[in-house]
Amino acid sequence: MTQPDTLLVVAKQPAPGQTKTRLCPPLTHDQAAELYDCFLRDTLSIMRAVSDVRCVIGYLPEDAQGYFRQLAPDMELSPQRGSSLGERLDHLLTEALLGGSQRAVIMDSDSPTLPSAYLQQAFDDLADADVVLGPTHDGGYYLIGLNKPQPHLLREVQMSTSHVLADTVALAENSGLNVSLLPVWYDVDTIEELHQLHGEIAGLSVNGRAVATRQWLSQTNWRDSG
Repeated sequence: MTQPDTLLVVAKQPAPGQTKTRLCPPLTHDQAAELYDCFLRDTLSIMRAVSDVRCVIGYLPEDAQGYFRQLAPDMELSPQRGSSLGERLDHLLTEALLGGSQRAVIMDSDSPTLPSAYLQQAFDDLADADVVLGPTHDGGYYLIGLNKPQPHLLREVQMSTSHVLADTVALAENSGLNVSLLPVWYDVDTIEELHQLHGEIAGLSVNGRAVATRQWLSQTNWRDSG
């Protein structure tokens, strides 16, 4: 039986000293964990805005089920499996596709202002394309979507590099796959990107995206920490 399309997010339980460490300093490790908790909450809100999909959190570590069940009781949970990011992404996507979903899209949890329309566009593009990718300014991608398992696109590409997007596109095209690219966006890994996020949020309506992140940035002296 065909299942609804699947929208997944890769997420880790926030933990001081293990979460968003590239933001420290100026953030303290506690602040970085608090901020990422806000990123997660806002990312889940973005996911909920996409209609007619099942939402799944691919989580780490293994014992974080309780945290995520409390955070998002309306979403399904699936532990990440694999020794590398590529393996973990492939496992989550393949599990969804072999489980009956015709289309599966997986996104990061570091882009709290990502327009939900981009997620909807990803599913729409998969009606014709084999692969959809959401490019980031640093050469990576914030999203990958498939309509059939494609393990080589995830397992044979070195992740977390400035050329992971280009490598993935080249490998897909060399495999005869049709690739669709979404609008470019950014994830927040560095303090420069956090300043970019702060500036963007300042221009959004109060009831717009990134409600949790906006509140944290406005109530925390994050520039003077560290």
